[in-house]
Amino acid sequence: MDTPVELIVGLGNPGPDYHRTRHNAGADLVFELARQAGTSLSPDKKFFGEAARIALGNRTVHLLYPTTFMNRSGKAIAAMAQFYKIAPEAILVAHDELDLEPGVARLKIGGGHGGHNGLRDTISALGNNKNFGRIRIGIGHPGHASQVTGHVLKRAGTDEQTLIDAAIDRAIDVLPLIAKGEWNKAMHQLHTK
Repeated sequence: MDTPVELIVGLGNPGPDYHRTRHNAGADLVFELARQAGTSLSPDKKFFGEAARIALGNRTVHLLYPTTFMNRSGKAIAAMAQFYKIAPEAILVAHDELDLEPGVARLKIGGGHGGHNGLRDTISALGNNKNFGRIRIGIGHPGHASQVTGHVLKRAGTDEQTLIDAAIDRAIDVLPLIAKGEWNKAMHQLHTK
């Protein structure tokens, strides 16, 4: 894919109870990206979340953190995509990933939701279009399906959070390439570190 990214979304749940939990790893990426760009996200009712615009490489990119709760993330994403006429192929969604260990971040284009409610709702809200990019931030699997909910809604231990934060930083490092549409180069750089 060589479509430049116009919108980067960080998935998470709103409120202090969920701040910095594993499930909010995508939101953490967007907040860190804004911080590194010298700005912060502000509430925007028409997008059902918090939004900002930053310069990434030589392009302007929208940032969005839906505050609708994870399983309604698509409502916010679709609202911003429609308002700015952003195609699904120009959207990058950052989210936590059970199937990757902490410290690992991977880029992916398209695919299913893999049981992730934020992705499920996003696909639905975009008219069942799955062709958006994803940054998958590893949070590890607790070992049994019955433990997943508790795992994702808890904060990681200090060592584990350090690994997650390092993966977020490595993912942010390749975002200027994605803003130019250089997905293959970005994937190569991120996946071979």
